[in-house]
Amino acid sequence: MIEGVGPMRARSLLEHFGEAPRVLGASEAELLRVRNVGVDTARAIHDWEKNIDLPGELQRIKDFGVHVLTQSDELYPASLREIYDPPLVLYVKGALAAKDKNAVALVGSRMTTHYGIETARKLAYQLAYLGVTVVSGGARGVDTSAHQGALTAKGRTIAVLGTGINLVFPSENADLFERIAANGAVITQFPFNRPADKQSFPIRNRIVAGMTLGTVVVEANLSSGALITANFATEYGRQVFAVPGRIDSPRSKGCHDLIKKGAKLCEGAEDILSEFEYLFPASNRPPTMNETGVLPALELSANEQAVYDTLSAEESAIDEIIRRSGLPASAVSVSLLGLEMKRLIRQLPGKLFVKGRGGE
Repeated sequence: MIEGVGPMRARSLLEHFGEAPRVLGASEAELLRVRNVGVDTARAIHDWEKNIDLPGELQRIKDFGVHVLTQSDELYPASLREIYDPPLVLYVKGALAAKDKNAVALVGSRMTTHYGIETARKLAYQLAYLGVTVVSGGARGVDTSAHQGALTAKGRTIAVLGTGINLVFPSENADLFERIAANGAVITQFPFNRPADKQSFPIRNRIVAGMTLGTVVVEANLSSGALITANFATEYGRQVFAVPGRIDSPRSKGCHDLIKKGAKLCEGAEDILSEFEYLFPASNRPPTMNETGVLPALELSANEQAVYDTLSAEESAIDEIIRRSGLPASAVSVSLLGLEMKRLIRQLPGKLFVKGRGGE
């Protein structure tokens, strides 16, 4: 909340003084001995009680029903800690969960086409259905569709705001943000009442890229802020995906440019999941899942397990699977789709199914 003190400067201060209370109680002379701290910043820190309403902020946190995570908290996203300027704190409405380590960002233009909206919704649905947390920025267009798709799949989604957590921007997303908080989390690094501006959105975008395994750009023109998120993802060593579009559509120019520069072309969730076995070291997988390569978060439903247990390396027709599993035909069809998306089975011509990934 102190002007001029961001993550990098705060890190220098904490390294020098050891703990935050000592920073806030230091004299201007002591503060000036810290690397990257000038006269104005030293004065702002020394005089913080004159300008910062800390009791008011703590009361707002309590009244609004949010909690604050610091980097030392267990549920602070581990991948976000790894970037060079992780947020000092995260205001959280809802709850972050351990399974959010398997998160993918879906981003794109605010001014999007019907194709962009439907593609974002479809990808988010597929990912959330499979247990992957969908992260986006809560903005109009692609972001909103991504959150909606994840919620429709009854999965987890996280909205990262470029404002204080009490401000709804855009205003029409008020109900959506409530649903997100009930099925994931709405988060921000900004204090209460901080309005959106040109600086806040790139700051927000680095969190979106930093807390996820990869970033999917669904639709973006060449000046879209989504490309900033993709650039952050590249900088952090995370995978970047881009959805292709019409060659004559300005809304797809940014995606095509990313593909030319090496982003992976994305036509569906399978293109994203196929990269996860490289993003997850084998040591992070439960021993029972090492052979299949399935992600720790992608547990099987009861129906999926029942269908999976009927299959072997021998070809099985769908009628056989229905008979063996004892499940209704509709439930078997849904379960087969889920198992195929999780790369545990593959479908052969003639509606025949076998255990094993598509490449085996």
